[in-house]
Amino acid sequence: MSDRIVLVLGGTRSGKSRFGQTRAVALAAGRSVTYLATAWPGDPELDERIAGHRAARPADWPTVEVGGDLAATIRALPGDEAVLLDGLTLWLSGLIGDEPPNVDAILDGPLTDALAAIAEHRGPVVVVSDEIGLGLVPLDPLSRAFRDLQGIAHQRIAAVADEVHFMVAGLPLTVRDR
Repeated sequence: MSDRIVLVLGGTRSGKSRFGQTRAVALAAGRSVTYLATAWPGDPELDERIAGHRAARPADWPTVEVGGDLAATIRALPGDEAVLLDGLTLWLSGLIGDEPPNVDAILDGPLTDALAAIAEHRGPVVVVSDEIGLGLVPLDPLSRAFRDLQGIAHQRIAAVADEVHFMVAGLPLTVRDR
């Protein structure tokens, strides 16, 4: 059973990654923190963001590149170390591909498996994710399906999380802390 599950939500450049890192360090209490990276390099802008994230975290943190099977990645981690998953949005986007997805198949398959692995992990797990459902309704079906998938995924993680924080302008709004 996980020590503590923390969900950190926010918009682009809201400070969610920095806050997630701070929570992971605090919850690790001297234990190791493993960084689970979900971004795939190859796009110049994304490569720059990846470099910024690497520079912002301690160099001695092990980094694990997450593929499509997040559950297997988490289950392969040793012991009770803290985990920082940054971020859920890119992992989910990697699952949907270029056509409107079967949202239920992702929710009931890879997401359910990932949530079970998070709950089973003995150390604290901090999940960082983009809140994308606060704006306009997207015009194309793929974007609408992804927005819906992301929103339902957030609800499912929040339901089991001990802490939920929403970042606004670099400031955390604590939604839940039990």
